[in-house]
Amino acid sequence: MAESSDEAIIEKLYEYGERLNEAKDKSQNVEDYENIIKAAKSSSVKAMQLAAQLIPRFFKYFPSLSVRAVDAQLDFCEAEELGVRVQAIRGLPLFCKDTPEHLSKIVDILVQLLTAEENVERDAVNKALLSLLRQDVEASLTALFKHIETIDEQMSDDNLRERTLVFIKDKVFPLKAELLKPPEKMERHITDLIKKSLQDVTGGEFKMFMDFLRSLSIFGDKAPQERVQELIEIISGQADLDAQFHVSDGDHINRLIACLFMGYPFSRGVPQIANF
Repeated sequence: MAESSDEAIIEKLYEYGERLNEAKDKSQNVEDYENIIKAAKSSSVKAMQLAAQLIPRFFKYFPSLSVRAVDAQLDFCEAEELGVRVQAIRGLPLFCKDTPEHLSKIVDILVQLLTAEENVERDAVNKALLSLLRQDVEASLTALFKHIETIDEQMSDDNLRERTLVFIKDKVFPLKAELLKPPEKMERHITDLIKKSLQDVTGGEFKMFMDFLRSLSIFGDKAPQERVQELIEIISGQADLDAQFHVSDGDHINRLIACLFMGYPFSRGVPQIANF
């Protein structure tokens, strides 16, 4: 009996989808879209998977239902069945394709999902985030880096921050030539985001960011003196030279030594390095 009921729901969903596909003015088919959203409450796995495909596909035509539609998709992202969660995650970038005002929220949602335990689920999250970066790299990077800046009490999930850093290191940095376009503008944007994120980083994280900055064309061999000085100031700021020095503070000593090694390559021909 339950199987027959599930089949009826799926059949109805296909019907709603077909009508929306065929409609010249899809915004008139509000009831069909509402019925698709209601499938989030279904107990049928196949019905939920189908609804998770249809909700993002027709999202742009129903702005008055945007909150309900996104909430329904989030319900799918938290479903018990892995297949439903993966399908819902794959659909998230479509919410921003023609409605970019939702991009920051969708990036935030996907970042939260980076802590998923299943490999196939994390892979879907990675691909969805990369899709959004390719849609709007500037807005996506801004939303992404919010999760690794100084964490306040309401955002104290160290695991989430660590997963976000891993995503940036493994997925974003290697694609800098593709993503950071136009180079001058976007390399400056990501540099500013990184500088904001350096207020609370480990030695390893600082080295990772510095290695990346030094790989950018704006800090390359032909970079003007002020760009070299900018890197020096970043390093000296991390060394915290103004702080009172304590021999017993091993973390401060290690950070200072690491910063000295990073600053050394810039020492030739840079008078300002004397201050460092």
